[in-house]
Amino acid sequence: MTGEFADLDHDRRRRTGVPEVVLGEGKTPEQTLALVAALRRGDPTGPALATRCPDAVLAAAPDAFPGEPVTADPLGRTVVVGDPPTPAGRTVVLTAGTADLPVARECATTLAVLGVAAELIPDVGVAGLHRLLGRLDRLRDAHVVVVVAGMDGALPSVASGLVAAPVIGVPTSVGYGVAAGGLAAAASMLATCSPGLVVVNVDNGFGAAVAAARIERQAAGG
Repeated sequence: MTGEFADLDHDRRRRTGVPEVVLGEGKTPEQTLALVAALRRGDPTGPALATRCPDAVLAAAPDAFPGEPVTADPLGRTVVVGDPPTPAGRTVVLTAGTADLPVARECATTLAVLGVAAELIPDVGVAGLHRLLGRLDRLRDAHVVVVVAGMDGALPSVASGLVAAPVIGVPTSVGYGVAAGGLAAAASMLATCSPGLVVVNVDNGFGAAVAAARIERQAAGG
């Protein structure tokens, strides 16, 4: 496959603070693993990440990189090759329900790859608001709060009204009928009456993590 991936953006980490990442969706397992290997060779200063990986990639990854630390997460559907950097900062990732965990795990893994310390707090949705209120101290200590929610997508608005930190809403495609594959949650977040809430695309845990990492980096003076 020499030369097949000549246009990989190996300079992106230096230029933006975020390396190029492989999207496993829509690629063959061979293409995904070859791209990850090419990224690792071209930019060995940090780990290489692939997201939305099918089962075949998750199964093959540990053997495809002998001598390298490899982490394959079947829930978040991510593969990381290389050791993550020493974590810094304080980002909290919330989920409204257990069904939102795959997107939240994608987010948490991306944060780790980008060197951000992240705490994942699952299942604190508005149907049992006491669960969120019982964790307010941890939320108010965070630099950034990422809130992953499907169904009615109400949790990010609630969280944004309770903390001073930037809140990033991630609508998920979880929900019945009129939830419309995450469109209802996205519309609810975008129409929020809680000022300052920012929203990424449906199921985009990766994009939320990149935004959070950039906020953390600016907060640290970098």
